[in-house]
Parts: sequence; structure tokens; C-alpha cells
Amino acid sequence: MIFNYSTYSLYLKHRFTIARGSQEVIPIILVYFTKDGVTGIGEASPSVRYGEDFYELIKYLSRLSISDIPEEGSLGDWLDWAVVKAKGNPSLEAAFDLALHDLYGKINNRPTYTYFDSDKNRGCITSFTIGIDDKEKIREKVLEADIYPLLKVKLGSSHDKEIIRTIREVTDKLIRVDANEGWNLEEGKRMCDWLANQNIEFIEQPLPADNIEETARLREYSPLEIIADENCIDSNSISRISHAFDGINIKLMKCGGLREAHKMIKIAKEKEMKIMIGCMIETSIAITAASILSPLVDYADLDGNLLINNDPFTGVYIKDGILVFPDRPGLGVSLKK
Repeated sequence: MIFNYSTYSLYLKHRFTIARGSQEVIPIILVYFTKDGVTGIGEASPSVRYGEDFYELIKYLSRLSISDIPEEGSLGDWLDWAVVKAKGNPSLEAAFDLALHDLYGKINNRPTYTYFDSDKNRGCITSFTIGIDDKEKIREKVLEADIYPLLKVKLGSSHDKEIIRTIREVTDKLIRVDANEGWNLEEGKRMCDWLANQNIEFIEQPLPADNIEETARLREYSPLEIIADENCIDSNSISRISHAFDGINIKLMKCGGLREAHKMIKIAKEKEMKIMIGCMIETSIAITAASILSPLVDYADLDGNLLINNDPFTGVYIKDGILVFPDRPGLGVSLKK
């Protein structure tokens, strides 16, 4: 088996601002595993929030040897190898996981979604994200998102109510709110009361991740469901936080890929928690991979590829707001022509 990697910069259509800061360009890493002339591709979108450093990952990959990969082993053997080689870097583990799923499916002429008993005909509606911005830009973004039936709105700023009011001047669509750890408990209570009358579906990560007991108190108080993002990294997180949240947001770049994400879905269902499959800013590689799991969950927020203007790949697409993933071997992703 042969391994290669390359880097790529994603350029956002609009400056993307959340409670923690702003971004205009996102560096990612593409990884390739080739066996018998067949190549599987994956991507890593590293996040400082989860302890990763883009340049350190590049240094590591530049000296990575895959001579110990169990080349004739099962997909599970390959993925076990990937966990060890990723050395605790979740987005790198996800990149390996996606590429190896893609390769294995292509070699066996089988779409990756079939390994997860995912029903391709059970579409899931995805939300479209509106980042924090001034009133004029908010209006512009909402109008651009006209074809999407759901909005995910970033809050956690000093003008949260103004953002919602501005959107409500343009549309009455259902909104999912994401505060990205931007509130304290009292702010959270005030905002939950106010948002309850604004056609809001739920609130994602209202308080900082280290304020878990205050989040539990907010959950008891809130008329709206509370969904964990920064508090829910992988399958080990769920039992620790289930008392404080109504649901979880699973992201491949946080948890390490499809296998771990699927495990998280099973655990969350056992605990009767709501489940969302989400994303970072990513290309159609990772978004397509995540969409494979969307028929298994309650909510999807898979628009990271829609927020950039230079996605080099094609895969999942949106029809009437619903995710439609490919029926080709592997992930079903290909380079745009």
C-alpha cells in the first residue's frame, strides 16, 4: 500500500464568525491510500479547539511510515491501525478513517453507506449556517440561503437578539441556535426564555464545556432542547454529559471518523438522546462521508462545503433541502471536472 498527502486551502464565501473568533481561509490536509492501483481519499480539517496544530500534523505526516499497516487484513484491522497512527489527533484519525473506508469500498465495489445499514432513500434535511455578522450581511446571507428550509444561526455575541430580529425581518424559517460556549448561566436563561418565542428548534452548546453542571441546571430550566457540541467529543463523552444535554452533535473531525461516529450513534440511542450529525468547514469528501450517517440520526448540519467557493470535489448534493449521497463504490466522491 502507498500513502501520500497534500495540503489545500478552503476559501470561505463570507468571513465566518462564531463566539470564539473569525476565519476567512481554512487549511486542510488531504490523504491518499493506494492499493493495487485503487486510491481512497480522506481529509483532515484540524481544529485548535481540540488540541490540533496544522503544521505539526504536516511535520508528522512528512515522516509517517505505513509499512506496518495490515495490508491484507480486514477494514477493521486497517481502522485499528489508523487509530494508533493518528496519535490522538482526531481530524487526522478521521482523514485516515475516511480514506480507508473509501479504499475498501472501491476495492470491493461496494458503497460505504452499505457497511452502516444506512437507508439511502431516507433523506435528512440539512440546515444552512449563518455566522455572526452585521445586520446588512446577515440579511444577505439569509437571502442566499433561500433554498434551504432550515437555518443554523451562530450566537454568543453582544447583539444576539438583534441577529435573530434581523433574520425574522427576512424569513420565518425554523432556526437552530448555536452559541458556541458564548453564554454564562444567567445569559443562557434569559436567551432561552426569549428564544422560546422565536420559532427555534433547539440551542447548541450554550455554555462553556467546563461548565457542565451549570449546563445541567440550564437544561432543567430551558423550554428548548439543549444539544452538546464542544462537550461531546467521542463515545467516551456521552455518559459524562447525558444528564446535562438532550442530545449530541457528532462531527467526524472531533471523534475520529465514521466508525467512531457510528458507535456514538448507538450509545446515544441507548440513552434516548437526540442526535445531530454536524461538520467543520470541509470539502465534499468529509461532508459526503458524514451524510452517509444522516439517515440514522435526528438532525443534520452538513453545509461546510456550501460555505466555501473552491470545493474541488463532488459527492453529496442537496435536493429540496434534503441530503442525497452517491451510490458509487466507496464514499462516492470524485474530483470536479
